[in-house]
Amino acid sequence: MTQILLVEDDELLGDGISKVLSRRGDQLEWVRDGRSALTAISEREPDLVLLDINLPDISGFDVLKAIRSAENDVPILVLTARSSVSNRVFALDNGADDYLVKPFDIEELCARVRALRRRSASQNEGRLRCGELVMDTLALTLSLAGEPVNLSIREFTLLRTLMENRGRVMSRHQLEEELYGWDVEVASNTIEVHVHNLRKKLTSCIIRTVRGVGYIIEK
Repeated sequence: MTQILLVEDDELLGDGISKVLSRRGDQLEWVRDGRSALTAISEREPDLVLLDINLPDISGFDVLKAIRSAENDVPILVLTARSSVSNRVFALDNGADDYLVKPFDIEELCARVRALRRRSASQNEGRLRCGELVMDTLALTLSLAGEPVNLSIREFTLLRTLMENRGRVMSRHQLEEELYGWDVEVASNTIEVHVHNLRKKLTSCIIRTVRGVGYIIEK
């Protein structure tokens, strides 16, 4: 299920888009202004953004630039009545992935959403993201706010396991099996030491301890 953020202040259009995409199986959140959009993107990390340009508070162009300035590569489809070439070029040059001029056919919108979904899946193969933390599981690299973070192979494996299971508590035993295999005995505090080291290197405490159970990176 794709989590889509719709940023649109036109009630009739927003309602129509919401109903069609929801019926097709997507999970959609609809906000009516730019500030609410930035909050939703920061807190809920949608898979795709449908962004109107003419918003009541801050311009959709400013929302677009703020998203990309934060090094967030969420796919963005701009929806606007501004049909000039200069506006399309500006949107694409500032990080939009696609541009659809109003009025548009809802079937074309759905087709463009599907295309962006396919493109995003292809580009993000092997990539895990948690806020400003981005892991490439193929290249075995990790960055935080664009800066590389050096991890040991055990730390990398532990963090990858937690990121792949976001929202799910992983027990110490499960993590030990991921790091060492099922038939290897390890010290009782080994996972705690790795978590401690990760927290120091990541500066922010994204790994939460669930006392008596294990560890979790929350959604």
